[in-house]
Amino acid sequence: MGRYSTLAQACYKMKTSVASHSVPSQLWPAQVELGGGFPPPEDGVPPMPPLPPAAAARVAEFLAEMKRLAPSFVGYPCSQDYDYPEIAPLLCFALNNVGDPFGESFYRENTFAFEREVVEFFQKHLCAPAGETWGYVTAGGTEGNLYGLYLAREIFPDGVVYYSEHTHYSAAKIVRVLGARSIMIRGREDGEIDYDDLRETLKIHRDAPPIILANIGTTMHGAVDDLAKIRAILKGLAITRCYIHADAALSGMILPWVADPQPFGFDAGVDSVSVSGHKFIGSPMPSGVVLARRRHVDRVARSVEYVGCMDTTIAGSRNALSPLILWSAIQRRGEAGFRQRAADCFSLADYAIARFKAAGIQAWRHRNSITVVFPRPGPEVLQRWQIAPSRDIAHIITLPHVTRAMIDAVVANVASSLSKPKDQSR
Repeated sequence: MGRYSTLAQACYKMKTSVASHSVPSQLWPAQVELGGGFPPPEDGVPPMPPLPPAAAARVAEFLAEMKRLAPSFVGYPCSQDYDYPEIAPLLCFALNNVGDPFGESFYRENTFAFEREVVEFFQKHLCAPAGETWGYVTAGGTEGNLYGLYLAREIFPDGVVYYSEHTHYSAAKIVRVLGARSIMIRGREDGEIDYDDLRETLKIHRDAPPIILANIGTTMHGAVDDLAKIRAILKGLAITRCYIHADAALSGMILPWVADPQPFGFDAGVDSVSVSGHKFIGSPMPSGVVLARRRHVDRVARSVEYVGCMDTTIAGSRNALSPLILWSAIQRRGEAGFRQRAADCFSLADYAIARFKAAGIQAWRHRNSITVVFPRPGPEVLQRWQIAPSRDIAHIITLPHVTRAMIDAVVANVASSLSKPKDQSR
């Protein structure tokens, strides 16, 4: 606990210094009628009490459990190969990115400057036209999808949201929250949307503007919906009033680094896009970035006197550490580092497929995807390796913290499980 006690002491000294120089003593009441009164700032800011021994032991036990689980984290798309020690001293402050990061706020303990740079990085690599988009750092991909569909509903109150059966489970929740009409479209076995079903369904409901939630990397298969096909369907049906939002949670920060990406950004005709920050880039807390065409955002912007800036985001108070973390990762790795990171992930995915096939197990991945799909094993394997299942398939995500030794062990366990009679492995 030495590192943390040192940090606490530093925070105490810093806050004491700040307090003793920020408020003149004559403006601070010497006494208030609350149990003897508060001390004036010159007496220092009281340090936070230490954890009771039992609570400290509980945290230590939790840390030990996380260290035990970390080597088996292969089934969910979250990186775990980072360290941001420069963030620790900032835990002393009430950082809050309330409001529009491209404005100014009365609440000055914010990281707007870092957030703007993060947004600009995403704008560049998601092919956003200069000056035509706006964005902010979200709490994760779901908030980004909510924001995109919120804008779409504001533009087309009578619109219908279309999404495939392979779309992230939060889509159904979002349309309920928004009170929007929605239709689920069939999905192909490989995870892409069924374009024929989409066309026929749109044809039936041509009286209502379609709001398309396209997948740029589906949750289970890593499939990318073909934006060119979707736009061709809309054009073929003479539908001009429409909105396309892209859920690019994982692939949105992978496709910019490959030589032959599927269409995924604003140059492919999307109106908004949501990308996660804690997945490919890596963050100890969920985060993301949502970008949208500025003309859409202007429809929902409102001025808020309380904080002295525009209200353009879903949340009021927002995590101000996430922009710093994403900014730090961008500064550390740079474009070349992310490009190599993606190449390493693809290499690891191909290694996993080869190992599965050597064990007699059919495994595969989509082009430019790091999601390796294979037959669903028994619950003991899912539990052991934190693997996400869906129906008769499962997958691993070959992010940089996953090692070849981990893959070898997963393949051995899956092979053993699949060799058992079904009533023993399920």
